[in-house]
Amino acid sequence: MMQPASGLEVPAPELAAISNFRQYTPLYASAGQPSREQLQLLGAENFERIVYIAFSTSHGAIADEDKLVKDLGMDYLHIPVDFAHPQPDEFHAFADYLQRAPNKKTLLHCQVNFRATAFSFLYRVIYQAVPVAQAKADMNTVWQPDTVWRDFIFAVMAEHNIDPNCDGCDWTPPVRD
Repeated sequence: MMQPASGLEVPAPELAAISNFRQYTPLYASAGQPSREQLQLLGAENFERIVYIAFSTSHGAIADEDKLVKDLGMDYLHIPVDFAHPQPDEFHAFADYLQRAPNKKTLLHCQVNFRATAFSFLYRVIYQAVPVAQAKADMNTVWQPDTVWRDFIFAVMAEHNIDPNCDGCDWTPPVRD
């Protein structure tokens, strides 16, 4: 398992048990798919909203996650992002939602935390002024984006006139077996 980068906070042990959970700030985290029990725990840990960016038909998805989250008193937003074809407008919908209430404690999740760490990288760099090198190192604690996701990240960054290159940033896609 990859080790947390310096830009990450140490989460509570019960939250760390959620698949690939990453705590970026006291108000923002990303993860893979939480279980029903872990969604309840997120509510108990004062998360105020959950954003899900995979398909509701994805392996391991909770079919009624929207209702469960709402019943727990949290806000819920679902933006289905096709892993093979992420779109800048999907990221912008997510970012707009967060920007409407930036002080709400939020978990962004997908199935494994690949989509979510890519969105988190972009959000942190564009809206929270986190240095590209730090955000990239944090994303790399979960994965190294493939060509599709690297190109998606570069396109969104270009829209915001941000250079993805930095000292220590290796954007070479992994070699697939």
